[in-house]
Parts: sequence; C-alpha cells; structure tokens
Amino acid sequence: MSTDVTAKTPAPAPPGKGGSDTGENLLQLVLAGMRRNMRQYGMLIALGLIVVLFAVWTDGDLLLPRNVSNLVLQNSYILILAIGMMLVIIAGHIDLSVGSLTAFVGSIAAVFMVKNDIPWVLAVVLCLAIGAIAGAAQGFFIAYLGIPSFIVTLAGMLIFRGLTEIFLEGQTLGPFPEGLQKVANGFLPEVGPDTNYHNLTLLLGFGLVAFVVLQEIRDRRRQQEFALDVPPTSLFLLKLVALGAAVLTITMLLASYKGTPIVLLILGALLVGFGYVMRNAIIGRHIYAIGGNLPAAKLSGVKDKKVVFLIFLNMGMMAALAGLVFAARFNAASPKAGLNFELEAIAASFIGGASMSGGVGTVLGAIIGGLVLGVLNNGMNLVGIGTDWQQVIKGLVLLAAVGFDVYNKRKVGS
Repeated sequence: MSTDVTAKTPAPAPPGKGGSDTGENLLQLVLAGMRRNMRQYGMLIALGLIVVLFAVWTDGDLLLPRNVSNLVLQNSYILILAIGMMLVIIAGHIDLSVGSLTAFVGSIAAVFMVKNDIPWVLAVVLCLAIGAIAGAAQGFFIAYLGIPSFIVTLAGMLIFRGLTEIFLEGQTLGPFPEGLQKVANGFLPEVGPDTNYHNLTLLLGFGLVAFVVLQEIRDRRRQQEFALDVPPTSLFLLKLVALGAAVLTITMLLASYKGTPIVLLILGALLVGFGYVMRNAIIGRHIYAIGGNLPAAKLSGVKDKKVVFLIFLNMGMMAALAGLVFAARFNAASPKAGLNFELEAIAASFIGGASMSGGVGTVLGAIIGGLVLGVLNNGMNLVGIGTDWQQVIKGLVLLAAVGFDVYNKRKVGS
C-alpha cells in the first residue's frame, strides 16, 4: 500500500466567510477571554445575573427608579467601608473594628452638632480627624509593635463600642443639621428645561460613559506598550458596549426619579481616587507587593511598616466618613449603630475578588461585592424572604466566592 505524500490537507476556511463560523469564533474568543479574566469578570457577571433574577422575581420592582435610588442610599456606608477594607485585605491584614468605629464617630458627631451646636462642616472635619487618629493608633500597634491585626482590631471593636455607649449615655441622640442630612439623603438640584428627566444626571451619565470608554482604551494601549496580553478586539468592544449600556441604564433610572444622590458622587470620587492610587501610584504598588510577598517586598526596599500604618490610618478615615453618612441618613446617633458593618465590608471585599492570602483585589471589585450584597438584601426583602434565610443565603454567597478563589489558586498551581 502506498501513501500519496503530495496530497495536501484542505486549507482552513478564511475567517469571515460563513455566518456560523464567524459566530462560533466570536463565542470562542469571548469564552477564552472570560476564562483568562475570570476573577475580573466573574462577580460582574454574577451581579448582572442576580439583578435579572430579582427583576423577574419581583415583576420589575427591583428596577423601579425609586428602588434604584434607595439601593444607592441604603448601601452607601457599606460601600465606603468596603473600599477601605479592600486595601487592608490586599495588604494581607483584616480590620474588625470598623463597625464600632463607625458608631463611635457617629456619637462624636452627635455630641458636637446636637449638644454643642458646632457648625456641621467643622464637625465633619473634626470627626474625620478623629477617625484618622483612631486608625493610626491601631496601625501603630500593628505595623511598629508587630501585634497581629486581628487582635488589635478586635480590641478596637470592643473599645470603640464601649466609648460609643459612654458618649451617648445609652441613648439615641439627634436630629442632625439639615446640611449634613442632605449629604446622606439629598439629590443634585434640577437645572435646565423640563424634559421629564433630571438634566444634570443625564449630563453626568453621558460624561461618565465617555470617561469609562477613554479609560479602557488608555489602559489597553498601555498594556500593549508593555507587551502584555490584552483581550481580543471583539471581546474588548463587547466589554465597552456592556459597560456603556450599564452606565446609561442606571443613568436613565436615576434621572427618571429625583436624579443623582449626593452620596453617589462621594462614592464616585472615592472609586476614581483610590482606583488611580492602586493602579498608578507607588504606594498602591507597594500595598500589592507586601500583600503578595512580604519578604520580597522588604528586599526590594518597600517600607512595609509605613505602608501598613497608612493603610489603617486611611481605614479609620473611611470608617469615620461611613459613620457620618450613616448617622445623617437616619438623622440620629445610636449606641447600636454599625452592628455587623465590619462583616458586611469584609464579605463585600472577598465577594469582589480579594484573596485570603492578600496581594489580589481591586477597588472596583469592592464596589461590585458590596452591590452584590445590597441587591441580595433588597431583592430578598421585596420577595418577602425572612432575615433568617437572608443570612443563610449571604453566607453561602461568601463561601462560594472564597471557594472560587481557592479553586483558582489550586488550578494555577497544578
């Protein structure tokens, strides 16, 4: 038997011919890109699925403009805490005191504004300074005395909770000045002609879409300049379309009600600011370095003690800001404020992609994780699921997120 060695194998069909082939190729590119970036896109996709699930389950009530605004207002203080907590976890530490510190700062704010009639702007500055001092004190014990963060912040949780009881004398204290209330509950004013929408919110939404698109294009070009792997063009364009559609959808929903909540602008500023620091600033790279490999970071000249100290100082300020927003939203400071806030912030960070071992996570991931919890809470309330089952479901979501992280590490290591 002879073999015809001159026989040529058929050449592959040129790309673009045949609708089914093109569709299959695009689907394969999308799936391959998602597999390479599963940590980045996994929870974003999960958030979208949860929104769709509860939107159908509640007959659209979840996505009513009023409810979307309430989602932002109800979860604002947890999202603020989650941003600070993400930095702490990336550095390989934990902070159990943020809930109690939130309540403590709220009690201080009430004493300043309600009992002593201090102008609310000055009181806010003083409260942020007190939060920074509290965080710096814990950071000193952790960074320079070498006491584990779990122990220091556990002690801080007890101390700040006790101080809250002392300052409030076991009673609820309020109300707060109207100016501070507007920060937590207010909306941007309406401007321009009557269009049945909030014009300023529409302008902000369109501007945000342009900013997101330009930022994504800039990041992609920077990755290409350093010869880093980037997603295929088709997947990148699909990502831009999805991001733009999501931003415009939220914009239209907010513009259909009262417009943009003021606290959403605060969250946006924090997201952009801390996102830039973690991506581009030296201290951001140092935070990732000490969380990823502390001995190597030290050998590279990273001042790990100073970085850890600054991380906890920042966490104290974020807890103070969350305490002010929470107290202003409910127009009173309570000894029971901030209960389990630390658990919500930690859960949001891990659900948003942080790693138990440190060195991994993004500020945007913390926001996504917080929104996952917020949508779960809101959706389960709308369909009448009891608080007992809500805790079970949120615990399972957290367990699944951490289990996903462990699975990914084992897969990479094998």
